[in-house]
Amino acid sequence: MTTAITNGIKVSIETHFQEDYSDVKESHFVFTYRVLIENMSDYTVQLISRKWHVCNAFGFREKIEGDGVVGKQPILEPGEKHQYVSGCNLQTEIGKMSGSYIMERLLDGSNIEVEIPEFVLSTPYRLN
Repeated sequence: MTTAITNGIKVSIETHFQEDYSDVKESHFVFTYRVLIENMSDYTVQLISRKWHVCNAFGFREKIEGDGVVGKQPILEPGEKHQYVSGCNLQTEIGKMSGSYIMERLLDGSNIEVEIPEFVLSTPYRLN
């Protein structure tokens, strides 16, 4: 699990290769990642938007931006957690992702950029 803490917001990522949905012969590799966001700050925050950077082994880079996560803009009180699962398709058996969330501190409306730590997407046999 990969973790980063920014301004009291902890983001942890766990990845899984989805062999049943992948087709190695067609260079189609499917990965899922579970994200756990924990509000360790003293303020209530709302996740407003996300920005992802995806890179495969060929160096192909893609930037993905949008509102919320999986259709939600969760509000997290101090001590609360939000978890979701999403996925990524790559043309290579290894790649990486990183990014950031924009969170709004509801007390004063200020925005906080929260780091999504870089993590590796890899087939299990590639790590040997």
